[in-house]
Amino acid sequence: MTVLVLDNPDMLAKAALAFAGANGQLSADADRPHRTRFHYGFNKHTLDAPDIDMLKRHAAYIKGHPGMQVRIHGHADNFGSAEYNRFLARLRANAVARLLIQEGVSQSSILLATWGSDRPLTRPEDHAANRRVELEYLSLDVARAL
Repeated sequence: MTVLVLDNPDMLAKAALAFAGANGQLSADADRPHRTRFHYGFNKHTLDAPDIDMLKRHAAYIKGHPGMQVRIHGHADNFGSAEYNRFLARLRANAVARLLIQEGVSQSSILLATWGSDRPLTRPEDHAANRRVELEYLSLDVARAL
């Protein structure tokens, strides 16, 4: 059995929109940016210009949906001590939160979670894939329950 795995968020988003549009099921979240994972260089906590532009699109979406909250998950690879990796993950998550706040997102709409190297995306040896920030959208009811 052959399994095809697509890890191209833009391609997946376009396919999902095309499928929903063909079936007349275009959801209210169609305008939400689909890219929610942002990767970093080794020992870095700053994003490049395309990532910043995408985060600005996320900020515009959050501002337009008052009942929406976003949890920012900060991660690191397994180089260095666990304490340093948690610190670096916190720097990454805080940088994203600051950008969203600068774009007008309310602080009450943002939750932070930092994991260091405790939750790798893939094998711990795949360092580049594990240096990341992920955005998780929550409805206001789910966010209150947490």
